[in-house]
Amino acid sequence: MQTRVITPPDYPDLPGAYAPAVEVTGAARTLYISGTVPVDAAGRCAPDFDGQCRQVWANLEAILAAADMSFDNLVKVTTYLADRRYNLENRAIRQVLLGERRFALTVILPAIFDEAWLIEIEAIAVA
Repeated sequence: MQTRVITPPDYPDLPGAYAPAVEVTGAARTLYISGTVPVDAAGRCAPDFDGQCRQVWANLEAILAAADMSFDNLVKVTTYLADRRYNLENRAIRQVLLGERRFALTVILPAIFDEAWLIEIEAIAVA
């Protein structure tokens, strides 16, 4: 599988570490990951955004591993934040956990299913 970040020559320089578009060629498998929530295996949810954000990424990493994939296979991520005030913290944690990886990214500010959840993430990965 090959991926290529697509950035038009006159595309605006926007904040955040993501790709405007990702082209995938030669992929044999596509994994569609449902909205992943900030709850651990015991059903606990951290009370703070940092804990919830890290738990969501840990849950995503576990799903990817179960499919013999990793964060390297992500091509599209949609993040749902309960409040705009978490945007910068979300970006900082994502960059720490994922490093230089780039994928197509959308952040949405909806009313999340459970009022205790401050973040939910769905993703598409290819291998």
